[in-house]
Amino acid sequence: MRGTERSMARRAELIAIGRKLFADTSYDALSMDDIARQAHVAKGLIYYYFQSKRGYYLAIVQDSVADLVTSAASGLELPAVDRVHRTIDGYLRYAEHHQAAYRTIVSGGVGFDAEVHSIRDGVREAIIATIAEGAYGRSDIAPLPRMGLLSWLCSVEGATLDWIDHPELSRDTMRDLLVKTLGGALRAVEELDPAYPAPQPARRDA
Repeated sequence: MRGTERSMARRAELIAIGRKLFADTSYDALSMDDIARQAHVAKGLIYYYFQSKRGYYLAIVQDSVADLVTSAASGLELPAVDRVHRTIDGYLRYAEHHQAAYRTIVSGGVGFDAEVHSIRDGVREAIIATIAEGAYGRSDIAPLPRMGLLSWLCSVEGATLDWIDHPELSRDTMRDLLVKTLGGALRAVEELDPAYPAPQPARRDA
């Protein structure tokens, strides 16, 4: 059992190192020799745990995605509008405190690797489902509201990348801005499909 725990800890350590390496350097620019040298491990150790560079990269993306989704999906016990607010705050908090991992999820890459794109599509769908639960009380929404949320989320990804590179706004201000732009997207959805009314903002004490 101790051996298994040590093995899992070693694998997690290699993933943490890889997050930073692939965030700062493109996939194609890093050879296995480069990775092993910068990680201060034997190249064979990376092959042992991940079989290949691509396997290593996929493990890094999957691990980062799991962290991001968990962070953004917290607060399910809150009222609907507060849940949306909490989701966006968790998303930004994750990006702020795990910048290398966030860049790996959103902008690191293996060209047109279908499996990597599938992982990234998966995190988008998970975030959309979380927002839809908060906004509409369910995640199984029609194509129009889904596209409205996806359009908003794609803009959030670009804005968040810029924000962590140029943190001129506080996280609270950034969160409030994204909440308001989400409100605009939800109102546009309601205008086109009244079956999906935009939730009313919660009244907050001054």
